[in-house]
This record gives sequence, structure tokens and C-alpha cells, in this order.
Amino acid sequence: MHLAKEVGFHHRSLLQTRLFRISPNRGRYAGWLRVFFLLLLTHGSLAQQISLQALVTPSTVVVKDGRPVTFAIHGFIEFHSLAESFPYIESQSRRWKPDQLDDAGRKRLARELLREAVESRVVSMTDERPLETLITHTADELSRAIARVQDPVPPGYAEAFLQVQEKWKNSLNCWSAAPSIRARVLSNWYPIEEGIVLYGGAYDSTEHFWQSVKYHPDVTVAQLEDLFTAFERNNWAPWLARLDNDPKLYLPNAYAVEFLRHNLAPERLRWFREELKRQGAKPSDHPRKIQQRGDVSFRFTAYEEKVLWGDLADVFHLVYVFSPPDDPIRNELAKKHFDGVYLNVRTPQERKFGFISPEFRSLMLEIWRVKYLEMPRFREVIASIPPEVHLSHFLNDGDSPDIPIPIYVEYLNQIRELAVNKGSSGK
Repeated sequence: MHLAKEVGFHHRSLLQTRLFRISPNRGRYAGWLRVFFLLLLTHGSLAQQISLQALVTPSTVVVKDGRPVTFAIHGFIEFHSLAESFPYIESQSRRWKPDQLDDAGRKRLARELLREAVESRVVSMTDERPLETLITHTADELSRAIARVQDPVPPGYAEAFLQVQEKWKNSLNCWSAAPSIRARVLSNWYPIEEGIVLYGGAYDSTEHFWQSVKYHPDVTVAQLEDLFTAFERNNWAPWLARLDNDPKLYLPNAYAVEFLRHNLAPERLRWFREELKRQGAKPSDHPRKIQQRGDVSFRFTAYEEKVLWGDLADVFHLVYVFSPPDDPIRNELAKKHFDGVYLNVRTPQERKFGFISPEFRSLMLEIWRVKYLEMPRFREVIASIPPEVHLSHFLNDGDSPDIPIPIYVEYLNQIRELAVNKGSSGK
């Protein structure tokens, strides 16, 4: 194994030494130079760049603030370097018997996992430097850098980097901490000061609606506690093994399975229970109701909506979906209405969706019609992005169990086109 190359903050002291050699007698111009270079140092652009050669070298470990910047495959399988990911990719492509996955399927799976590893390495949620390096070089420069790599690389390594580079030179990553203001506004997490009314309720963001609707209006926090008790008593090892051993179940749902493996661990179930108490949720509270905008706005942040309420609901829904019909835990979940997503309950327009269904996923487009077509300030933002820029949504922590990111991205670009057409029509 090659020694990992660490990329970090190695040029700060050198630049600072050169910076303060500027003579004070040069007046205001020199003073502005000092400010300019100090801003560069603070922002971490010039002094902390990652070279293209370092980025494409598999043994490189990217370091920020003295800590390795990790990336993931399937969201929860983390690595420090691309070289670390190669054995995992190889093992996954070899884990299935020939009658389960043929040779062509193995090669395709290996290339898909490699592409995921490269993109997660480059498009980091905690460090913008890898992406900056990739998109500020030409495809020819990238190819030459990869050709100089001495570390062993798997088939398709160069193609994976070139594909990721081509995608992100023309894409805007729309997520809550994006450096672009417009990209942040296009995130579901973006706080809406005036609130947004969706299906008879007011919400602090579209994320608040999306997570709250996963709970039936009749479900209480006390009933969630009952499910915690049942889940903590259950032996999940054979349950997960059934998913692991069937490529027809695992491969199309790899992120969901790894999500469940992580969240069904005893310490994670305890965390959910303790977090509900920390948030002051009373046994008689109804989760769908308390996630709506009440007398005080933003009781829960968008992050809490996703990590607490959203992940918890996803666990319950996914366990119902993947459990055999005769599994007692499935019956318990059905009693608590986690057998689907219920909309417009107790009205003539009541609708029920399967959790993993096109109908539920299309609900995202419906709520975006309100945000981006009926609210002028958001319509102007999304319509102002040129059509040659592809709106994307990539998080290096994986996919999404409720709406796959490719579908999410398709809807985002579709709603942009609708907003442009509505704006041009003057309606």
C-alpha cells in the first residue's frame, strides 16, 4: 500500500512571510494588497489549493483543519482515499454468484461504484477545493495528470474523472450550504420567512412539509415510543442479511439498505428516542402537527427536520416496505399508519401513496409548483439561471431513500422550465 499523501494547509506561513514584506511606504495601494491577500488566506482559496496531480492520485488523503476529509459510497461506507475504496468496489463486484450477476453486470457495477467514489471525493459537503481543482483544468490536463499516476488504478478510472469533470463544469449544485446564493435558495432546506401553505398547513420550508407528511395525522409521539421498544427488542441481523443476500433487492436499493443498517443499530435507535425528549416532544404530540408552523416559527430547523423527523420516518416506512408480509413488525407499523404516506386525510380528496412509489415522489413537483410558480420571489430566482446551466443536487453522503436524486434533479430542471415559461407569459 502506498503511503497516503496529505493535502492540507502547507503554504500559509510562506505566503504570510511574503505578504508582510510589502513596504509600508507604498501607501494605500500596499494596504489594499494586504487586505486582499489576508482575505484570500481567510477564505482558504490561494493558500490551500489542491493540485490536480494530488487530486487524481488514489493514495491522496485530503486534509482540512488537520482532519481527513472523508467521502462515501452508498452514503455510509466512508473512505479517506480513493485507494481505500478500490478493495471495497472489487469485493462488491465479486460478492454475487454467477447465476445472480453475470460478468457484464459485475463490470457495470464496479464502474458505477467507482464513479460514485470519484464524484463523492470531488463534490464534498465540507471542502470545496477538490471541485475547484477539477473544474479549473481542461479535460486534456486531467487526462495527462491521470496518465502520470503511479498508483494502481481500476478499469474506468480516467473515464470516471472525465465524466465527473464534464458534468460539474456545466452544473449548479443546489443544496443548503452551496457557495452560490441561488443554489442555496433552490434547496428544500431554504427557510421561507413568510411560510408556505401546502395542503391546508403552513410550513417553515418545503423540507418541513416533505418530512411531516410522512407521519399520519393520528400518530402520536407515544406511539413512536412503542415502536422504539419493539425495534429495540428485534434481532435485525437476519432481517438485514435477507436484503444483503438478494441482488434483486440489494442492488436497486443499496442506499436504502445501508441507511437501514446504520439507523437500526441500537445506539442509533437510542439517539432517536433521546433526541425526541431533548426537543421537548410530549407523548400526546402529533408529529405531523408540531412540524407545521405554529405560534412560533422555526421550532425545528431544516436540519432537524431531515436528521430527526425525516430519517426516523424513513426507517419506519422502509422497514414496512422491505419486511415479509407475515413479519410481526410490519403489522405493528401498519397499525401506526407507516404502510404508506397519507395526504388530505379525512377529506373527499384523501390520497395514499406507497413510500417507494412514483406517486409519492411526484408530490415533490407539486409542492415546488407552489414555491416556484406561485411565489414570485422564488420564481425569479430559479428562472434567472441560464438554461445551459444544469441544475443538480449531489450530496457526498449518498442518495435519498424517499426520492432518488436523479428524479429530484429531473423535477428541479422541469420546474425551472415551467417558471421561465410562466414569467415570459406575464402570468
